Amino acid sequence: MRKIVSATLLSMVLCMMLVPFVFAEAAGTTAPAEAVAAPVSDAKLNYFAMAVLGCGIAIGVAAFGAAIAQGLGLSRACEGVARNPGASGKITTTLIIGLAMIESLAIYALVVVLIVFFVDPFKILK
Repeated sequence: MRKIVSATLLSMVLCMMLVPFVFAEAAGTTAPAEAVAAPVSDAKLNYFAMAVLGCGIAIGVAAFGAAIAQGLGLSRACEGVARNPGASGKITTTLIIGLAMIESLAIYALVVVLIVFFVDPFKILK
């Protein structure tokens, strides 16, 4: 388990370190007339590249955490019902409320990711 977590973190760090090189532009490839507009377009490209990368990581972490929490909650609820079948109604109600709360956190993360993904901060600068 420790090796998997280490390999995952190392691969994520490598991906983040390689983003500037992937989106880098070779020197002298733009015409002088386009040189004025090029920094703005490069800034937009870099912003959207980082936004996409951040959105992907954020929704992945949110979905991972929500899935782990729901699995643990469901596991404990099943154990509780197995130990005390008479309390299954109360356990089920509490479980459903808890699952709804956990799912709402994932939906909040999705909303934040969509806002970051679709906002255009360069409209304000114009």
